[in-house]
Amino acid sequence: MGRLGDFFSRELGRRRVWLFFFIAILIYVIPLILADYPYIDDNWRSLSAGTAWAEQGRLFTELFYNLLTFSDGAPNIFPLPLLIATLAMAFALTSLTFHYYPQPTISCCLVVLPLWYNPFFLQNLSYQYDGPANALSLVAVIYAITFRHPSRILQWLVPAFLIALALGLYQVSLNVFLGLCCLELLRGANDKWAWRQWYELIGWKLAQVGLGGLIYSVTAYPYMNHDRTLLLNWAAAPLLQVEINIGRVLEKVALLFHGGFTWVFAVLLLCALVGSARLARSVIERQDSGLRKIVMGLACVLTVPVVTLLVSGAALFFRDFNEGARTLMGFAVLLVLLFYLSHLALTSIHERLPLLLAVPLLAMLSLSYAYGRVLTVQNTFASSALFSLGQDIAAHRQLHEAKRIYLSVSYSDHWLVGAAGSFKQMPVLHYLLNINFFMLAENLPKAGITNVEVERERRNATLMGYQGYAPLVESKFYRLYLLGDYGFIIMKEPTPITSLQW
Repeated sequence: MGRLGDFFSRELGRRRVWLFFFIAILIYVIPLILADYPYIDDNWRSLSAGTAWAEQGRLFTELFYNLLTFSDGAPNIFPLPLLIATLAMAFALTSLTFHYYPQPTISCCLVVLPLWYNPFFLQNLSYQYDGPANALSLVAVIYAITFRHPSRILQWLVPAFLIALALGLYQVSLNVFLGLCCLELLRGANDKWAWRQWYELIGWKLAQVGLGGLIYSVTAYPYMNHDRTLLLNWAAAPLLQVEINIGRVLEKVALLFHGGFTWVFAVLLLCALVGSARLARSVIERQDSGLRKIVMGLACVLTVPVVTLLVSGAALFFRDFNEGARTLMGFAVLLVLLFYLSHLALTSIHERLPLLLAVPLLAMLSLSYAYGRVLTVQNTFASSALFSLGQDIAAHRQLHEAKRIYLSVSYSDHWLVGAAGSFKQMPVLHYLLNINFFMLAENLPKAGITNVEVERERRNATLMGYQGYAPLVESKFYRLYLLGDYGFIIMKEPTPITSLQW
C-alpha cells in the first residue's frame, strides 16, 4: 500500500507524463474509432475526396490532408489523422503540465486533461476529417502558451505563428488560447510573480495575438467565403441578440448536468471556490502596494466571467450563430480553471486529495463511451436503411435507370429509438449527436446507386408531383415514386410507435 501511495504522490519524469497522457487520450477516442461512423460532412468528403476547407478560412486543414495523403485532395484515411493528433496532443499536454508544475505528480496531470476530456469536444472528434484538424489546432494554441525562449523576438514570433496556424486549422481554438491566457494570470498571482513579470505577460499575449491575427489575415483568410464573417447587425439591437445567443448556449451546456453529473460538478465547483479563497490570500500576502494588489485581485476576479464567456466566445457576435457543440471548445478551459482551483484547495488539505479530480474525469470518460455506443447504433440503423433502399431501387429497373432520383429528407429528432435509454439518462448525448436524419444523398453510391441527388426545393415535384399517385415501393421508413423518367424518395416521419419523446 505504501508503494502504491508513493506512486500517486511522487514526482514524474517527462517520459512518464507523456505516457500517461497518451494512454488517457487514446482511451477517450477508442469508442469513436470503433464506431467508425461517417459524420455529416464526412459523407461527401469521403465520396469525392473533397476538401473545400480553404473557403472556410481553414487553409492549413486542407494543406494537412494534401501532405498526409500525398495528393491534391483528401482521400479517407481515417483513423490515421486522429492517431497523429492523439500523439501530438500527448506531447502538448505534457508541455503544459511542466509549464504549470515543474515537478508534476499524477494529480497535476489531471488538472490539464479536461482540455481533451471536454464533453462537447466529442462532437468535434466525431468528424473523421475535421476532428483531427480541430485537435491539432488545440495543440498549436497550447504550444503558443508554453513556448519559452531567451530571445524576445522568438518569444513573440513563434507563438504568433502558432496562433496563425491554429486559426488556419480551426478558428474556434482562439477561444482556448484566450482562456489559457486568463489562467496564466491566475497562475502568476498564485505563484507570486513579480509585478513587472505579471503585467508584462498581458502585453506579450496581446502582441502575440495581434501578430498571429495579422499572419492569418495574409495567409488563410483571403481564401475565406466572406459570408461566413458577417457580424451582427449593429442597427438592430445587437446586445439583445448576444443575450439570446448566450441563453441558447447556457441551455445546451445545462444538458450536461443531469443525474450524477450534477453532484460531481457541484462538488468540483465547491472545491474551486475554496481554491479561489486560497488564491485570494496569496494576492493579499504579496509584498506590493495596496493599489497593485487591488489591480491584480480585480484582474483575477474578471478572469472567471471572461473564461465563461469564452465557452462560445466570438461566435456569439456573428450573424450566422452556430450553437453546435463543436463550437464550445472554450468549455475545456472553464473545466481546467475549476480543476486548477480545486487542486489548490485539495493540496492544502492533503497531498493525495487532488487525486479525487479523477472522479469528474471518469464521468466524462463514461460519457465518451456512451456516446460511442450511440454512434454505433446510428451507424447500424443508417446502414440497414441504406441497404434496404439500395435493394428496392435495384429491384425496379425503371428506378435504377431513371434519369435522376430526387431524395427529400424529413428531419426528426425521434428516429433513433435504439438509443432511447441513453438519451433519457444523458440528455447531452442527443445534443452531441446533432443528427435528425438517417439518410443523405451522398450515402447512396455506397449501395451502388449513383443517380440520386438531394432535392433543394421541397415545394416542387416531391411534395406535389406524386399526389394522387400510388407509391412504387412502400417501406416503413420511406416511399419510392416514379413519375416519367424521374424517381422520388420521400423519407417518412416517424410513426407514433417509432417516435420517442425525450
